[in-house]
Amino acid sequence: MTRKILVLPGDGIGPEITAQASRILAACQARGLDIEIEEGLVGGSAYDEHGEPLPAVTLDKAKAADAILLGAVGGPKWDKLEDLTKRPEKGLLGLRKNLGLFANLRPAITYPQLASASSLKPELVAGLDIMIVRELTGGIYFGQPRGIEARDGQRVGFNTYIYSESEIERIGRVAFELAQKRGKRLCSVDKANVLEVTILWREVMERLAPEYPDVELSHMYVDNAAMQLVRAPKQFDVMVTGNMFGDILSDAAAMLTGSIGMLPSASLNESGQGMYEPCHGSAPDIAGKGIANPLATILSVAMMLRYSLGEPEFASRIETAVGKVLDDGLRTADIASEGTRTVSTSEMGDAVLAAFEAL
Repeated sequence: MTRKILVLPGDGIGPEITAQASRILAACQARGLDIEIEEGLVGGSAYDEHGEPLPAVTLDKAKAADAILLGAVGGPKWDKLEDLTKRPEKGLLGLRKNLGLFANLRPAITYPQLASASSLKPELVAGLDIMIVRELTGGIYFGQPRGIEARDGQRVGFNTYIYSESEIERIGRVAFELAQKRGKRLCSVDKANVLEVTILWREVMERLAPEYPDVELSHMYVDNAAMQLVRAPKQFDVMVTGNMFGDILSDAAAMLTGSIGMLPSASLNESGQGMYEPCHGSAPDIAGKGIANPLATILSVAMMLRYSLGEPEFASRIETAVGKVLDDGLRTADIASEGTRTVSTSEMGDAVLAAFEAL
């Protein structure tokens, strides 16, 4: 059966990096992968065209797709929009909410060829392979009530941090099952010494643990987890946490690897439909210059093939091709170092495609 893939280039460097990833998808298609690819608008580009960051036509296409490849959204052009519901980021949040993409998987992997690019000592990050599982559709980013209002003569901003048992259990099972397939260690990150909602979080994780007797469950406060990621990151295998904590920790973990431009992500719903995107943002300062790193987006295609399309062989082939290109010493500017050759976005795409086809 033909699987539908929706590509949403978005804003900033999004169109440049998704163009290279789409070439890899087309190469898979030419080798027998039965897919149908179409594009749509989201974020600032959608606002400029339709007056909405998530037009109904895009949402309809997304709901009909088996998987979505997203570039990035946002940029200074839209930062001063007074109506917050029109900001590009609302398009991304709307996709997550409307598609029920509750489980965000963000690997932090240090490629051996890039260990020296990390801001930490190479011996601390060599061989690093962490999977951060972030709950994506609940918590303080979506909790109600929220807003800014006048109280006692001054403006007050407020948000609500809320999780139900079912939401915690759902993300917990994803994390436990991933840990079973990896190093069988799961660290749940909370702030149970201060926040009642994370006291509940910890209780639910403890309740699930006996169902996964082969997985070692531990708990860590979020402030300590941030410190430990920098002090001794290889102590972690799988980490699971709520929306806000996961947002922060996954970016911190990403930089351990040398460049956030190397890291893909997946956001999954209960049916296996997923949205796949690089961990970096829209980088408007380098947009249009042809120097953005497309590897995180290409590796996001590999995650798509593995988690939503059930094509692990194609996924492995893409990952091997990326490794081959790095072995050959090709680097975009963000990961360049002495003794390597700096290439453009399209040249990196050319090299990965050639390596993919040669396998």
